[in-house]
Amino acid sequence: MNKLSNLTKGIIKENPVLVLLLGTCPALAVSTQASNAIGMGIATTFVLLGSNAAISLFRNIIPDKVRIPCYIVFISGFVTLVQMILEAYAYSLHQSLGIYLPLITVNCIIFARAEVYANKNTVVNSAIDALGMGAGFTLALFTIASVREIIGGGTWFGTELPVLIDNNISIFAMAPGGFVVFGCLIAAVNKILKSKGKNPKKEFGCANCPSASACKKGGC
Repeated sequence: MNKLSNLTKGIIKENPVLVLLLGTCPALAVSTQASNAIGMGIATTFVLLGSNAAISLFRNIIPDKVRIPCYIVFISGFVTLVQMILEAYAYSLHQSLGIYLPLITVNCIIFARAEVYANKNTVVNSAIDALGMGAGFTLALFTIASVREIIGGGTWFGTELPVLIDNNISIFAMAPGGFVVFGCLIAAVNKILKSKGKNPKKEFGCANCPSASACKKGGC
């Protein structure tokens, strides 16, 4: 895979939220406003970029038996750095994201890219993969949040929209509306991929399972 394909695969073809269905909890929880969605997307991309690069750099010296704890140390370090930066320079966003900001530490997207990609590729390719996946995550959150904010609240980035502000459908700002928008976007992406003759390629399976060597593959 060339570098351009590696960068763009996370936008649609392997979008972590809409195709791989990872990170759905923050995707639905913080996607009530477009500004929050972009903030969470950028924060996650930063952590993903830093952790991918660090794990790729040290992959040859990290003992296999303790690689998961090592991943957690790297990831939590970058998450702490993001928290400190946001608390210092974007306190309102820090407050809006709340508990979901430190929970980036256990985001499935970051662990998946660390185990499936960064642990097996160079620093440059791992960084490119992180940027692509981060962009796809941010785009998915931004799209979900924009639809929910515009229809559910009649605003966009906090700006009141004529007509819609007085005729909003408030359920879209609630959890049920989030699931509806999420499901519709998944269906739209699947339709796009199907029309192009491309099936979503998921990099998960026995070959990439960390327990594959000890497993007899029974009941997988």
